[in-house]
Amino acid sequence: MAQTIRRAIDLIRMTAEHPLTLSEAADVLGVHKSTALRILQTLENARFVRRTGAGTYVFGSGLIELSELALGSMDLRQFASPHLRALQRQTGHTVHLAQLTGDEIIYVDKVDSPAFDAVKLPSRIGRAVSIHASAVGKVILAHLSPEERDRLLSHVTFERHTGTTLADRESLEAELTRVAERGWAVDDGEHDAYVMCVAVPIRDSRGQVIAAVSVTAIEVIASLEQLKEKLPLLLETSALISQELGFTSRPSPDRE
Repeated sequence: MAQTIRRAIDLIRMTAEHPLTLSEAADVLGVHKSTALRILQTLENARFVRRTGAGTYVFGSGLIELSELALGSMDLRQFASPHLRALQRQTGHTVHLAQLTGDEIIYVDKVDSPAFDAVKLPSRIGRAVSIHASAVGKVILAHLSPEERDRLLSHVTFERHTGTTLADRESLEAELTRVAERGWAVDDGEHDAYVMCVAVPIRDSRGQVIAAVSVTAIEVIASLEQLKEKLPLLLETSALISQELGFTSRPSPDRE
């Protein structure tokens, strides 16, 4: 097993330097062509290498995406932290930062509201969100490619948590279309009936949505309509964090 991994690493490095033929791969590794082909095909399935029309193998996008994800995970919370805390002070509500990581959307930061001393929100840093029953989940899903959306939703069981939960793919897709058009999402007590939330996307240097920021309140503190009034502040915070990540322009979603 260790030798196979070593050979795979060697092939990735070689394809990063120049296009590699199957014969060259076999020669360099000192293995039969069939062995080299199996390793290359495994790497190709993971998008670590890519087979060209000429039959050679070149460096794939999978490793680039992984490195950007790792860098984003390290940088996002650091860049976002002061803006999240400013947003909490401005709104008085709990602020969440959630990031797409692999097949899950994870809370990577949270700034609690003093108003929640008596009632604790179930969200925790490091915990995965309910993708189909959360504002941060829906706003990220709405901006993914169809392929990426399918990949994430393939792991989802459409459980009906409350009366407002979107408990089937068709209903969710219709909502995601609306979210993509207006640029923000809501959670109308869809996972916990007493929790209201509004979320907007955060973009990286390529303009891709990689995270979301939200304001959350229990219904006795603020209704969903009252949280929507915080959208200008939320959008401004999202724009500032996106700029920190290298995004140079900002979408202009319409208010309902």
